[in-house]
Amino acid sequence: MTDRTDGRTALITGANRGIGRALAAELHHRGLHVLLTARTAEDARAAAGDIGPGTRWHALDTTDEDSVKRAAQAAGPLDILVCNAGVLLDAGTDPLSVPLDLVEETLRVNLLGTWRVIQHFLPPMVRRRRGHVLVVSSGTTAEFGGRLFAGAPGYSLSKSALNGLTTMLAALTEGTGVRVNAVNPGRVRTRMMPAMPQPPEDAARFIADVALLPGDGPTGRFLAEHRRPAETPDPTPQERPCDST
Repeated sequence: MTDRTDGRTALITGANRGIGRALAAELHHRGLHVLLTARTAEDARAAAGDIGPGTRWHALDTTDEDSVKRAAQAAGPLDILVCNAGVLLDAGTDPLSVPLDLVEETLRVNLLGTWRVIQHFLPPMVRRRRGHVLVVSSGTTAEFGGRLFAGAPGYSLSKSALNGLTTMLAALTEGTGVRVNAVNPGRVRTRMMPAMPQPPEDAARFIADVALLPGDGPTGRFLAEHRRPAETPDPTPQERPCDST
């Protein structure tokens, strides 16, 4: 599809591979103007070229204030912001043995990086009185008997904190026309988790469905994919309150 008929613009962080790249392709296919970002200009340019004509790109390192500021200035008005960039550095550890430098780096990227991006991109949405911010969270925050998954403690804490940030931002923007939600696409096969069963293209369809929910849709929610048969192409969002535990 080369004719961008939807009219809306979506920016995705961490979109040079995995879920982010698949989501950029899915939203492009659905007719949105897509702005694909990655930590380096080379990665962003290459991924955008593979997705199709009209896909814009920009370097955006979520841990670098100047990089985020430059990307925000270049992006122009957004309708959808998907905060997808993240790292998984401490798989196979536990809270008593995990090197805390790994936890610190995980929080720097997953939590503070996402927070930094939102601080730059959300206020213009509020001024325009429309927009949807979507934070890619994880089942490690709630799917394990209601407790955080201890096998990747820094990652689990970072995603749980993102759920809490989602609820704060949703409360702050209530009544402004801007919605803020978290999404759990399930266990997705990516470079971080190559043994997972779900291809990123399936996760991207689900996230796109959530991103494109109507303007009067939910805010401050944790939207998780239904466990449905593999042949079902369009999973329905299942909403519940964001849970930081």
